[in-house]
Amino acid sequence: MIVYLFFLLAVLAIASALAMIINKNVVNSALFLVINMVSLAGIYLLLNAQFLAIIQILVYAGAIMVLFLFVIMLLNVQDEEKLFDKFRVKYFVAFLLGVAVTGQIFYSIAGVADMLPAISEKMSYIGTVEAVGDVLYTKYLLPLEMTAILLTAAVVGALMVAQHKIKKA
Repeated sequence: MIVYLFFLLAVLAIASALAMIINKNVVNSALFLVINMVSLAGIYLLLNAQFLAIIQILVYAGAIMVLFLFVIMLLNVQDEEKLFDKFRVKYFVAFLLGVAVTGQIFYSIAGVADMLPAISEKMSYIGTVEAVGDVLYTKYLLPLEMTAILLTAAVVGALMVAQHKIKKA
């Protein structure tokens, strides 16, 4: 089951990346990028890297995509299209069936060629929130605290610059 899910997420990531590049509408391209990031987070979850998956969703699919969409809206692109104007259910169903069939083919080839790897017991701990927290708060405590101070100073500086009123002479 995990292998099927991996192939589904991998094909979804590749298809959304291609759709992002090929699509002419910038808003749709940004939404395809969100789909790509979510599928990568799913792959991280399959690899037992929960921390990376959550960071992928929160930072990249959340904050950075909001920033991208904000910039796109500021550019005021003239040819606005509604997202679901050209959306057809049959294309979506055909895509899902194609992903399922391709996943079956890849799994069959990997099973026959003995390409499916065995996962070590040590790998189940790497990438978890506990493992990342253990390393961050022991080995890298000083760089973590310095980064926190630097980011706090940057936020205070940005607030001071934003609240600065220009006096007319």
